Amino acid sequence: MLTKLKPKSKFSRNVLTLMTGTMIAQALPLAITPILTRLYSPSDFGIFAIFVALTGAFGVVATARYEQAIMLPSSHDEAISLVALSLIMATIFSSILALFIWIFFDFLSSATHIGYWLYGIPFGVLLVSIFNTLIAMNNRLALYRDIAKSTVLKAIVLAVSQIILGFMSVGFGGLIFGFLSSSIVANQKLWHNIRNYKFENISINILKQLAGKYRDFPIFQAPHALLNTLVTYLPVYLFAPFFGMSVVGLYSLSSRAVFMPLSILANSNAKVYNQHITANLNEVPKARYEFTIRLLKKFSSILIIPYVIFVIFAPNIFSFVFGEQWRVAGVYAQILSPWFFLNSIVSIVAYIPSMMNEQKGALKIAIAHAILLTLAISIGIYLGSIEYALMLFTLFQCTVLVYNLFWMLSLIRKAQ
Repeated sequence: MLTKLKPKSKFSRNVLTLMTGTMIAQALPLAITPILTRLYSPSDFGIFAIFVALTGAFGVVATARYEQAIMLPSSHDEAISLVALSLIMATIFSSILALFIWIFFDFLSSATHIGYWLYGIPFGVLLVSIFNTLIAMNNRLALYRDIAKSTVLKAIVLAVSQIILGFMSVGFGGLIFGFLSSSIVANQKLWHNIRNYKFENISINILKQLAGKYRDFPIFQAPHALLNTLVTYLPVYLFAPFFGMSVVGLYSLSSRAVFMPLSILANSNAKVYNQHITANLNEVPKARYEFTIRLLKKFSSILIIPYVIFVIFAPNIFSFVFGEQWRVAGVYAQILSPWFFLNSIVSIVAYIPSMMNEQKGALKIAIAHAILLTLAISIGIYLGSIEYALMLFTLFQCTVLVYNLFWMLSLIRKAQ
C-alpha cells in the first residue's frame, strides 16, 4: 500500500523530500512553543523578535544576493566561485556591522534592550548568509535529502537548546543562543557536501569577473529582498520603541502561532501549484487561469470553517495552550485574522509575477505596500493605541493583498 502511494517520478520524490523536511522544521518550533511561553516572558520574546528581525533584514542582503546566482552557471567551478564570492561579501558586511555596533553600542543597547547580545547580530547575519549560500549549492548538486536533514537538525537543536536554557532561567539570551547554535550545526551539515571542492583555484580576478557578470543581483534583487523583509518585520521595528518589548512579544507569538500552521498548508499547495503551472506553461495555457481559481477556492473552502472557529475562541485558546499571560496575544490574533487568512491564500500564487517576468511590477507593489503599512502603524502610534495600530495594519495589509491577488490573476488571464 505504501509503495503505491510513493511518488513515481524523481522530481516528485525530490519535492516530497524537501516538503517533509520543511514541514518538520516548521512544526517542531510550533510544537514546543507552549513550553517556551512558560519558561520565557513576553518581554523575552519581544527582545528575541527584535534580534531575529535585525538578523533577518541584514541577512538577506549580506551576500549581495550572489547566492541566488549559484544555480545559473553551467560549470560547478563557476558555481563554487560564486559560493566564495557570497561568503566573502557576507564576511565583509558582517565585519562592518560589528564595527558599527561597537562604535554605537551604548545607543543601540538602550534602544533595543539586547545588551551585549548585540554582538550576536553580525555573527547571526554571517550564519544566515552561510546557510542560504550552502542551501543554494546543495540544491544545485541535487542533494535534497541532505537539505531536508539540515533543516530538521536545525529545528531540533533550536528546540532542545531553548528549552534547556529556559529551565536555567537565563532570559532572552537562551532564545538567542538557541537560534545561533542551531545555525552553526546546520551549516556544518551542509558544508560537509562541498568541502572537497577546490576553493584554492579561485582568484581575485575570477571573483571580480563574476561580480560584474551577475551585477543585477545586488542592484535589483537585493533591494527587493530587503524591502520584503523589512515589511515582514515592520511591526516589530515600530512597536518596540513606542509600545514596549512585552507588546512586541505578544504580537510575535500571535503571528507565529497562526502563521506557522497556515504557512505549512499554503507552502505545500504553492509547491504543487508552481510545479503544475510551470510544467503546463506551453502545453495548456488556457487552463492555467481556471486551475488557479479552482485551487484558491478549494483551499479557502477547506480552511474557512476551522479558521473562523479558531478566531472566535482565540483568546481562550492562547490562554489554555500558552498560559494566561498570553491571552492578549489571542486578542491580537483576532484583530490580525483577516490578514492571516488572505496572506495564506495569496502566497499560494506568489510565483506568478516571476513566471510572467513581471518582477518590476511586483517591486512597485512592494514599495507601495511598505509605505502604506508604515503609514498605518504610524497612525496607530500617534493615537497611542496598539489595537488601532493592529486594526489599521490589518486593513492596509488586506487592501494590498486583494489588489495583488487580482493583479496576479489578471496576468494569468491575459497570457491565455
